[in-house]
Amino acid sequence: MSTEVRVPALGESVTEATVATWFKKPGDSVAVDEMLCELETDKVTVEVPSPVAGTLGEIVAGEGDTVGVDALLAMIAEGDAAPAPAAEAAPAAAPEAAPAGDSAPIDVMVPTLGESVTEATVSTWFKAVGDSVAQDEMLCELETDKVSVEVPAPAAGVLTEIIAAEGATVEAGGKLAVMTGGAGATAAAPAAAPAPTTAPASAPAGSGRTDIENAPSANKMMAEAGLSADQVTGTGRDGRVMKEDVQKAIAAGATAAAAPAPAAVPRAPVAAEDASREERVKMTRLRQTIARRLKDAQNTAAMLTTYNEVDMGAVMDLRKEYKDLFEKKHGVKLGFMSFFTKACIHALKEVPEVNAEIDGTDVVYKNFVHMGVAVGTPNGLVVPVVRDADQMSFADIEKKIGELGLRARDGKLSMAEMQGGTFTISNGGVYGSLMSSPILNPPQSGILGMHKIQQRPMVIDGQIVARPMMYLALSYDHRIVDGKGAVTFLVRVKEALEDPRRLLMDL
Repeated sequence: MSTEVRVPALGESVTEATVATWFKKPGDSVAVDEMLCELETDKVTVEVPSPVAGTLGEIVAGEGDTVGVDALLAMIAEGDAAPAPAAEAAPAAAPEAAPAGDSAPIDVMVPTLGESVTEATVSTWFKAVGDSVAQDEMLCELETDKVSVEVPAPAAGVLTEIIAAEGATVEAGGKLAVMTGGAGATAAAPAAAPAPTTAPASAPAGSGRTDIENAPSANKMMAEAGLSADQVTGTGRDGRVMKEDVQKAIAAGATAAAAPAPAAVPRAPVAAEDASREERVKMTRLRQTIARRLKDAQNTAAMLTTYNEVDMGAVMDLRKEYKDLFEKKHGVKLGFMSFFTKACIHALKEVPEVNAEIDGTDVVYKNFVHMGVAVGTPNGLVVPVVRDADQMSFADIEKKIGELGLRARDGKLSMAEMQGGTFTISNGGVYGSLMSSPILNPPQSGILGMHKIQQRPMVIDGQIVARPMMYLALSYDHRIVDGKGAVTFLVRVKEALEDPRRLLMDL
């Protein structure tokens, strides 16, 4: 019986891919979920697992071929050849595994990391080789450019091999470790000792550039640009150079690979006595991504900031009058964020381009508001999203922001909770900031910066009086938002906050 291997779903708006690498050849035995090939789209790299155990027959789409969604890639003949991969993967372990009865190797795989996230760094292993683990017990923690992801044990058993050590970069769907499960789990524990010798043996396969087959599209682009593989930093599996890596190298001038880069811009000389008192710490993956995304926002968008100030007296008086009754009824404190969220929603309805984004040569207008709320955490800045904030009450907004803020500080946010924002509010005032220019959160076209409330002398009806004032800053993408629209947005926010009754009247 033969089984077809077809191109999986590639993601929203992605209709075709290029076959980058075949890991198997016709006649090879394959196990269920063993990786057969790797596809490259214009956004991500997709691995194609084997749907069944058997023998790889005809390869219909060769390396370099362009295939559409659900296109036929290859055929697999199901049969007795299925156990072959296990025997090939660990010939030394087979004799010891045999007496274990119904024990079986279990692969620990990288879970789905979320939309647009293709790789992660192994930050911590909670278990060592030889340790017994219960089902769903945490084995390790992965760090992506957005959140930390815990990996539970898929079954009870013994951890026999760690494939991706701490600090290693792994792709979604990649293998992290191997366990021995089933009734023979305890018997397999002594057999875990040879595992360390197995791991180093496999390491050279991923570390030597001569053993890595770069994506065909990357090879073609490097040839056209006159670049060699050592001039491009590969981010694909095992350091494989992908198409986007070559594009980045060309955009950066392609003067050197990632390793020689520091030499191109040398650090200023440091006195010996100062160097001895310095501490060098590798940036976390989250911090590296924050740095890259913020710089990308400056390089991509025509970013401009406009300012205004708001008298917070009316909001403060309203809050003071109703805060006890509000908390008693809704079980949450009435803060300033719900007022600002409501005021921004009110302004976004009048100036919809601030809530839109650019997609190529199109402008995508959002008929909803997913409000991003920037939150500072011990690991860096994250932006959880209050979805459909325009449909929520003051109490609902306060509850959701409080919940997301707590989860952010505990590092428990999911990927879904940080995706899809259409506009962002950043409150630097909680740290004492009087004025700043916030940086856009791509692909959004606007971000509002809140600041410290400070008593300042203001002229009201010809009299100088002290008023609780706050500076507001709107950074926006000038490619889509004109100056008039940006100023109008801030004025509408100011008007709504200085007279909250306007929110009730939709004025």
